[in-house]
Amino acid sequence: MVRKARIRLTSTDYRKLEEVCQELKAIAERTGVKMTGPVPLPTKRLKVPVLKSPCGEGTATWDKWELRIHKRLIDIDAEERAMRRIMRIRVPEEVHVTIELV
Repeated sequence: MVRKARIRLTSTDYRKLEEVCQELKAIAERTGVKMTGPVPLPTKRLKVPVLKSPCGEGTATWDKWELRIHKRLIDIDAEERAMRRIMRIRVPEEVHVTIELV
């Protein structure tokens, strides 16, 4: 039985996240390894309401800032050649990768 590697990708920039997913997909196609995904997981939205006036005087007008955290899930067969190539991928700073053997 072949072990699987579960790769979780999280980022605030979805474009860079998709680039990393495309690289992983290309590696799977080149090495002939079975891959499922990328499965988009629900986006976490962190909202922060901030009072516009710095002193607190005046009308109570608010700015609402939002940070979105995008997530993807990829399952890939943990074949040695493929895993070595995956480990050598250049990942941007905004993208966080966790690899778990299942």
